[in-house]
Amino acid sequence: MAVEMKWYVYRAVSGKEAKVKEYIEGGIQNGLYDGNVAQVLIPTEKVYTQRGSKRVIKERNFLPGYVLVEARMIGETAHLLRSTPNVLGTIGEAQPHEINRLLGKVDEMQEEILDMTIPYNVGDKVKVTDGPFGGFSGVVEDVDNAKKKLKVMVKVFGRNTPLSLGFMQVEREG
Repeated sequence: MAVEMKWYVYRAVSGKEAKVKEYIEGGIQNGLYDGNVAQVLIPTEKVYTQRGSKRVIKERNFLPGYVLVEARMIGETAHLLRSTPNVLGTIGEAQPHEINRLLGKVDEMQEEILDMTIPYNVGDKVKVTDGPFGGFSGVVEDVDNAKKKLKVMVKVFGRNTPLSLGFMQVEREG
């Protein structure tokens, strides 16, 4: 009877989660765990901030100090994982519903725009930075903060054309 893979939570030195992940992934590739470790995950979230006129996207740990490992605890696997550099110990097995919720939360956060405070106002001059109209300049006609969307009037071939764009597709001009 094959032992099924389960998720385990490991406590890591804060700030060294990426090193732990890199080390374990190297062990997976080199066959160190005899196929008993499937994957390593560091739950992260994308955070968008504004610095002057530039938008900066940073990734930060959603659960600092923790690394999730999908593994079968057979033979030396548990000992090898616990003795990984920068691993402080194991918290134990994670419940499937917790992992699904966490993975769902992480996926959801990858798509969401978080911590965004980029106020655009009607009448602001903006430049389109993304999409087929990249490089065109226009004027903000409407702002939908809830959907993070702007209605921008852009001159295309001498005619005003309204575009619906996300906050991340434009930057303030001038």
